[in-house]
Amino acid sequence: MRAMVLRRPGPAASQPLHLEEVPSPVPGPTEVLVRVDKCGVCRTDLHVVEGDLPPVRDAVIPGHEIVGTVERVGAEVRSLAAGDRVGVPWLHRTCGRCEYCSTGRENLCEFKVFTGYSVNGGYAAEVLAEEGYVFHLPPGDASHWAPFLCAGIIGYRALKVALPRPGGRIGFFGFGGSAHLTMQLAARQGYATVAYSRDEAHLDLARRLGVVEAVLTDERTLAGRTPTLDAAVVFAPAGEVVVQALREAKKGATVALAAIHMSPIPSLDYDRWLFGERKLVSVEANTRADAREFLDLADRLHLESTVEVRPLAQANSALEDLRNDRIVGAAVLDCAGS
Repeated sequence: MRAMVLRRPGPAASQPLHLEEVPSPVPGPTEVLVRVDKCGVCRTDLHVVEGDLPPVRDAVIPGHEIVGTVERVGAEVRSLAAGDRVGVPWLHRTCGRCEYCSTGRENLCEFKVFTGYSVNGGYAAEVLAEEGYVFHLPPGDASHWAPFLCAGIIGYRALKVALPRPGGRIGFFGFGGSAHLTMQLAARQGYATVAYSRDEAHLDLARRLGVVEAVLTDERTLAGRTPTLDAAVVFAPAGEVVVQALREAKKGATVALAAIHMSPIPSLDYDRWLFGERKLVSVEANTRADAREFLDLADRLHLESTVEVRPLAQANSALEDLRNDRIVGAAVLDCAGS
């Protein structure tokens, strides 16, 4: 099969992924082989490719927002069959036995394995997945569903962590693939939504999707603003954005950080930005329950995804455009045409 393989991390501009012919994987007893249709391009992929997340394999195929069809199943698989349309997410497997797994917090498992990082992912024609970590998907365009498999799920978990009083005002910092899905969910649950971005094209998308306010995050615009947010979610992997969110947060607000990697956070003025029972909390991965809840809500509430579809061979340029904020919404790779 053809796949985009990372053998040495490097800047996206250096084209670190190489299109190669690799052996098709063979499913083990509890695994399924999925023929990949589409795979979303997530910012976590960028962190893997550029080495912000330290390599754990000599070579890896990135990608974990996977929509495809089950081709073969392992001998012990019972809940999936050839022909099933499924989504394969970031969380590939957990131990099921540690203190976190046994208390409903499998996202914190010390032994968890990740698709497209610990094991090969979806920038390929085929991918292996564990039976219990694969989700049936509703009908619809595969390109539409791909970003929901990580950007949407992690945004949903961050929203649950940050959720303010009913009808409260929620800010989304870094209006990209994750925020444009999570904002819609918050709005349809009755919250007032505010988009923050340094890019006007992203704010235009936010306005089309119905935010009550769109804020350009330059110092001149932010200077002198009165805090209005009851909660905030930070998707941008930039420490200085955390300070921006705290400056916009009212007393008692929670600021949830939904980035898997972040540049250093500048020194905080405790009296100005944290005092008043403001809470700053990180979000790590997600549970399978999060995924099931969110995918059900996305279907029932008819959430929209804004995507740019590109051939698999253009994965490097898609990652470079993501790094430089040139993707409005989310990028998705067409792996079926590989």
